[in-house]
Amino acid sequence: MIRQTPRISSGGCRRPSRWRGRALAALSLLLLDCTSAALAAEDSRWPAIEASARGQTVYFNAWAGDEAINRYVGWVAQEVRREFGITLVHVKVTDIAETVTRVLAERAAGRRADGSADLLWINGENFASLKHAGLLWGPWADRVPNAALIDSRGNPTTQIDFTVPTNGYELAWGSAQFSLFYDSTAVSSPPREPGALLAWIQAHPGRFTYPRPPDFIGTSFLKQLLVLMVDDRGRLAKPVGADFEDVTRPVWEWLDHGRPSLWRHGRLYPASSPALRELLASGEVDWAFAFNPFEANRAMRRGELPANIRGTQFTGGALANSHFLAIPFNARSPNSAMVVANFLLSPAAQARKADESVWGDPTVLAISSLTIIDQRRFTALQRGPATPPTGPLILEPHGSWTIALQREWSRRYGLQ
Repeated sequence: MIRQTPRISSGGCRRPSRWRGRALAALSLLLLDCTSAALAAEDSRWPAIEASARGQTVYFNAWAGDEAINRYVGWVAQEVRREFGITLVHVKVTDIAETVTRVLAERAAGRRADGSADLLWINGENFASLKHAGLLWGPWADRVPNAALIDSRGNPTTQIDFTVPTNGYELAWGSAQFSLFYDSTAVSSPPREPGALLAWIQAHPGRFTYPRPPDFIGTSFLKQLLVLMVDDRGRLAKPVGADFEDVTRPVWEWLDHGRPSLWRHGRLYPASSPALRELLASGEVDWAFAFNPFEANRAMRRGELPANIRGTQFTGGALANSHFLAIPFNARSPNSAMVVANFLLSPAAQARKADESVWGDPTVLAISSLTIIDQRRFTALQRGPATPPTGPLILEPHGSWTIALQREWSRRYGLQ
């Protein structure tokens, strides 16, 4: 390892001397050799990690609110048992915060090894809580070979979780973005700017609504408006401050102008995203939202939405995030958890997950960098007619904006 590098003057723009140029070239080669050696050493350790994982059990704590997802995890369990001799147990939770609370309790009880969870499906405030408390094992994500396939350059949400850098303590597993869906028989030319959408709402009273915050999709709708309307998006990467009213004023003005024309005149809001989708399916409204661009296609496959539904995005960009895998500090078998995570990042597992007939969860892989055979796994996937157009992705605001928006929405509209 190189502990020190020679100091090279940066004063002025003088051309380096021949000796200095040779020194820089030699230093660059030495650094490259050290980097290559480190990568080679890590590659050589991976087979040993896989060998140590054989015969182990991994307790995967993951949300279980969707049978398609549960079936996918069941398939993963079969594959890792067959290929690596690992027993994968899906610990089904309704909210991963339950597991976070359990890990916190285990630390308080002094249980620093042999914990109850080995792998977590996690993101957002739950990750921030565990990271801040020092309750995550790692950093480990860069040690997983398939992590090199992640599209970290094209999709920055794979490295930043709700403004919190992952720093190798999480491994991106899937991507998500706010998407709009509409009845194409009622909306011939979908508006793709907040102002144009407001004009459509006012021209079609009663045909638009959104889930009541703090529902996740309802709050995401508020954040989507905010990131498109704010003067300085960089401000949203920092915690809420005394300027909250000024920063969010455009959102409340938009909602105030649109509220009289909402479904039920804005006096009543659907309780959740599924409830909003039911209103779209029954023809009571013409719009619905999801944080998965393939969600409407999945619903049409299940017969939950009519075939005339289509998808769109705001031209200014879609609010986006990734969901991740993390390993608790006291995991029984962190090596086995890494092997499972590496499999979940494999092109075969990611393509199956992206298949709308299986799950329909967007991949985090850089498809263009894969082998031709692996690229075909993705290009062969059939997309339904409600797939929104692609566009820029916008990082989530700091988590404090979520809470502040929910409180202000409730103060303004929730009690009336």
